[in-house]
Amino acid sequence: MKKFFILFIGIVLTLGATNTAKLPSDEKLQKMIGRMLLIGFPDETIDKNSEILRHIKKYELGGVILFDRFYNDKDKIKNISSPKQLQLLTSALKNISKKPLLISVDQEGGKVARLKSSYGFKKIPSAQKISKLNEREAKNIYKTLAQMLNDSGINTNFAPVVDLAINSKNKVIVGLERSYGNNPDKVIKYAKIFINSLKSENIFSVLKHFPGHGSSLDDSHKGFVDITNTWSKKELKPYKELIKSNDVEMIMTAHVFNSNLDKKYPATLSYNVNTKLLRGQLGYKNIIISDDLQMKAISKHYSLEQTVTLAINSGVDILLFANQLANQDIDELIKIILAQIKNGSISLDKILESNARIKQLHKKRISL
Repeated sequence: MKKFFILFIGIVLTLGATNTAKLPSDEKLQKMIGRMLLIGFPDETIDKNSEILRHIKKYELGGVILFDRFYNDKDKIKNISSPKQLQLLTSALKNISKKPLLISVDQEGGKVARLKSSYGFKKIPSAQKISKLNEREAKNIYKTLAQMLNDSGINTNFAPVVDLAINSKNKVIVGLERSYGNNPDKVIKYAKIFINSLKSENIFSVLKHFPGHGSSLDDSHKGFVDITNTWSKKELKPYKELIKSNDVEMIMTAHVFNSNLDKKYPATLSYNVNTKLLRGQLGYKNIIISDDLQMKAISKHYSLEQTVTLAINSGVDILLFANQLANQDIDELIKIILAQIKNGSISLDKILESNARIKQLHKKRISL
């Protein structure tokens, strides 16, 4: 019995050593984690002392997200004030990154526009207004938008919104005119025009918000959002059809809870939603990006450690920390994810798979 026990302990220690040996070095892992992060930062210009510069260099960050104003101080400029200023900022960001960098904005049109006409950019109508135009008119508008983004040095747009306008009382989607309507076919038609316009200018599009936010009553920026009794399967149709037509490069998850899809977790943290439904049933093979993980729907209910662990293991490839609703220390964030990989809470396979998808994404564009 004693010999058996000693043998058993030896096997366990050997297995442990083997698993540890399989892990890349800390420096390599940190950069692999860095590629999976898309970060907001507070600067209108950057120099050698900028934190974002250090983070991009040290961790090879996957991307940044730009905002015109601070969320809690609309009078204070954050990243965007004029076409010339934006060109200088995006050029500086690209020059310091050794790998392709996603430089992203929310430029849907209408009320959700970081490049505003008051700063010297061209005004773009909302999705609701676009849906009342013919295809030729819509193409011309979205071509203008795409060219404006390209001229500004932006290569990723968090658009189009493919949420259906199901709930007239919905404030965050329907109330802000962000939906093309409640007819899935109409949503698909205009979303395709938007996607193709962006693609023609080498800009990545991001469909949002999976599995559908148009039937919700609440705003996930502010807290828990339950769509169990309002969501319907027809909200999946735009994703299903656009995936089949090979038009989708990135999909953003929503911080919405639906007990019919997952009894425990909201979509962003749900393996059932992101892997079983989106990848398994709908056949999606490309990038999944989270909505801002600092939104109250997530941050009020989960610790940072829980959030990143659940999100990555659920199938999310890129974690978005916009630094609008809170300030996240990037060194701490990477340290937490690294520790979770090393203790086995986050699967190394997920890190490898996400990095492979991100690498494949950049191969689709000649220039970024």
